[in-house]
Amino acid sequence: MNTKIVKKLGMDIGFDIVKITNADSFFEDEKAALKRFNDGYINDYPWYDKDRIKLMNRPTLLLEGAKSVISLGASYLNPGTPDYDPNKLHGKIAKYALGDDYHKVLKERLKSFCAQISEYLGQDVKTRIFVDDGPMNDRAAARRSGLGWVGKNTNIITENYGSWVLLGQVITDLELDTDEPLKKNCGNCVRCIDDCPTGAIVAPYVIDNSKCISYLTIELKGIIPRDMRPLLGDWIFGCDICQDVCPVNRKAKFGTIREFEKRKGFELTELLPVLDMDQDTFSKVYKNSPIKRTKLRGLKRNVCVALGNLGDVRAVEPLSKILKKSDPVLKIHAAWALGRIGSMSAYRILLEELDKDNPIEVKDEIKYSLADLQAVNGKRN
Repeated sequence: MNTKIVKKLGMDIGFDIVKITNADSFFEDEKAALKRFNDGYINDYPWYDKDRIKLMNRPTLLLEGAKSVISLGASYLNPGTPDYDPNKLHGKIAKYALGDDYHKVLKERLKSFCAQISEYLGQDVKTRIFVDDGPMNDRAAARRSGLGWVGKNTNIITENYGSWVLLGQVITDLELDTDEPLKKNCGNCVRCIDDCPTGAIVAPYVIDNSKCISYLTIELKGIIPRDMRPLLGDWIFGCDICQDVCPVNRKAKFGTIREFEKRKGFELTELLPVLDMDQDTFSKVYKNSPIKRTKLRGLKRNVCVALGNLGDVRAVEPLSKILKKSDPVLKIHAAWALGRIGSMSAYRILLEELDKDNPIEVKDEIKYSLADLQAVNGKRN
């Protein structure tokens, strides 16, 4: 009876899937995470160490007396196509970031969920909540509970909502009936591996974070490696390529949580206005949005890369302003973008800035862009 009540309460507060597993350790997942760590695929996260790997795979270390893990999934997929204006330069944002910040949205729901469980059962129930914000292996819980299976891109794939789901976990001291894992997998499909432009999926179920566009545009705070920049295309926050090509996602149902509805102008963001954006405007436009996570400098950096990849001369003047007046990180990406555009005006701007008092790393980037331009023009001639 308790299990039915728990599942109904989870569905009533807006989750699309509610499944349950026990609080036993995820030893196989811990082993896989340790191998990935030892192979150097998580080096860019200094806080992700062996102690954390152990903690995140052992629910009883996260909540004393834990007996069950409630795994909940909410779809963030929305209908409709973006407004495309061919006269403007646009960049792409990952679908999960088109609405409000899911951490806050789902956490508020889970707090209400836990309070309602205690109220319905008439007893104090110990719980601990996770929404991709603490040492909890949410994908391991989702897999073992039958919420979905692990795709070769490491995303959880569900039967009805594809991989367009956000996960929440509640560890509890309630002893609940458990669900069985799904007897499904991706079979011989390798679309996500083949279509990843950066080769971040180095093997089925193994991601090299340092190559992932989501990492490069969000988590990485400094300079995007030069060889990675052309591969980012026009993505300015996150990436959906490995999900867009997944066959299961073709028939995915839409979500119903209002806060995840697309904000106007987000799906295809106008790039040039971002370069002129100040901190106050950034805070207002992206209030309660996941995009605040990359901060204004990070978003401008990503926009510079996208403009370089688009190669449109309309970006030359805005990029020149960044090159002349910004901090070294932005100057480096603006210089690279101007070199990619390759117009005569871009060439002159780079030459002018080379003679100015810029940091050595900025001068090196300008020299690289100029040399690249000269090599391209030499081939044309």
